[in-house]
Amino acid sequence: MSSNRYDVNRFFLKDTIRQRIDFSETAQSRGLPVPPPQKNCPPGTVRINLPDGARALAGLAKMPVSEAVALRESVRQYAAAPLTLEELSAMLWATQGIRRILSAESALRTVPSAGARHALETYLVVNRVNTLAAGLYRYLPFDGQLAQLRLDDQIGRKAAVACFGQDFIATAAVTFFWTAIPARMEWRYDLAAHKVIAIDAGHVCQNLYLAGQTIGAGICAVAAYDQQACDELLGVDSEEEFTIYLAAVGKKWR
Repeated sequence: MSSNRYDVNRFFLKDTIRQRIDFSETAQSRGLPVPPPQKNCPPGTVRINLPDGARALAGLAKMPVSEAVALRESVRQYAAAPLTLEELSAMLWATQGIRRILSAESALRTVPSAGARHALETYLVVNRVNTLAAGLYRYLPFDGQLAQLRLDDQIGRKAAVACFGQDFIATAAVTFFWTAIPARMEWRYDLAAHKVIAIDAGHVCQNLYLAGQTIGAGICAVAAYDQQACDELLGVDSEEEFTIYLAAVGKKWR
């Protein structure tokens, strides 16, 4: 069977693009401004302080990482109990937390990223988290805060509809939506940026699985979604920022 119909997509999976790029002409090499590592918040945005995520994860962990790796699985049934803000903060820190700020342009985080460019933003569709009203939030890792974007009692159902009616998303305590801002990676890697953005998304979601497993939360990654509907749900423009991956999270149903 001919693979011609797959060739373009298979090319994306390879790294041959790197041999076609003149890296002396990248935005970084030309001295162009670095895209900011975190999106700004509009004036007046409500901000919610988070508990220290590193301490929360250390205090809540119920098993060593070796056991979490062995037991990791996708979970689509969730208990009605809410997550605590400490549990949410622990998982946010595990997936995008700041370990050390290198400069105004970059930082080391809890997940690897090509060139420490970290092209992802984390949005949260919150259904059941203690002390948080249902609605849409964005994680601000440099500030240890959440930005409250809008309140909406039906946000979980809307998220499920935007993911082709996958009902378990509506029953999750919170759903992590990751968007890509490609300019952050393109600044350094030009046309080689896009494959590594996708790889970075995998690093982030795996850390969520492991952190969730250690604190007794169930996770299910979701790669099938309506692009336009999810981008509209998050309020992003679909060009300079767009949904790339998501994962539902809740207390495990027993």
